[in-house]
Amino acid sequence: MKFQKKMAVKKLLILNKKQIQQRIDRMAYQILEDNLGEEELIMAGIVDKGYVIAQRLKTVLESISELKITLMKIEINKNISHRETNSDLDLNLATNKVVILVDDVVNSGRALAYGLGVFLDIPLKKLRTLVLIDRSHRNFPVSPDFTGLELATILKEHVDVVLDEKLEEDAVYLS
Repeated sequence: MKFQKKMAVKKLLILNKKQIQQRIDRMAYQILEDNLGEEELIMAGIVDKGYVIAQRLKTVLESISELKITLMKIEINKNISHRETNSDLDLNLATNKVVILVDDVVNSGRALAYGLGVFLDIPLKKLRTLVLIDRSHRNFPVSPDFTGLELATILKEHVDVVLDEKLEEDAVYLS
């Protein structure tokens, strides 16, 4: 009998917990600067990890400004060829407001493109996109307005964002 040797998947730590928080803090200041004079923002986080990042941005923004931040959860089915999305709040809450669409990693751009499509029929003041990691392998013509880290990768590599408050483990790995 032949036994196949399993190769251990090597994980390279790209960002640790402190570095992730530093990038979230920096992007919060960029959002604030981009929205001087605004009283309210809608943070629309793409489930799951984009929503966690949106929650953290909300906390930072509320600590450094007087902005009223409304969190919105956007669920996207990325595995089908047509746009299928859901939101936990009425999308009309975003009418005539600034919306920041948040995700963890942009790879092909599909999730951001579908997320932008959620707001196509709503008159907005402004729509911006934010990602923690930009891999720059886009098939869709979308680019984030705010980026935590731009990472040059090959298509075979995988970026894994771990945001686990229960275990207090936050990290970005490349495997």
